[in-house]
Amino acid sequence: MTGATSDPPTDPAARCAGPPTDPAEESLAELFWAVARRLRHQSRRTLEPWDVNPGHARALAVLTRHGAMRLSALAEHLHIAPRSTTEVVDGLEERGLVARHPDPADRRATLVAPTDEGTRVGAAIRTARSAEAERFFGHLSPTDHADLTRILRTLRD
Repeated sequence: MTGATSDPPTDPAARCAGPPTDPAEESLAELFWAVARRLRHQSRRTLEPWDVNPGHARALAVLTRHGAMRLSALAEHLHIAPRSTTEVVDGLEERGLVARHPDPADRRATLVAPTDEGTRVGAAIRTARSAEAERFFGHLSPTDHADLTRILRTLRD
């Protein structure tokens, strides 16, 4: 039996869109992931002028906030594997946003630090992301903003 209600749509766009969403049936997890997806897409658009991805932006933010550090320390700040940190730093170095230097305390170790251009780009990204956050969350009331902040911190920790 081939009932129209059980057959998948043949139009690829219809398959991706899914059934019309009834807000009463949307789970908390679905809402959370939908918001996260919107934030991720918005963040990528915000970062386009500097040709960096969100991982690069996070690493640059850590380095501009904390200064020069070893790759292992940067990996800890970013909560990623050291190998991934090397790839992120390579990408930032190719763009002239960070530079590697010998660690004066241990000649075998290397420090990574933002360049002057990296510091300038990091500040511009902070400003753009702040404006992005204001657009995204700005329509919330102060109470809703405070509640959401409290809830997200609880979930993060």
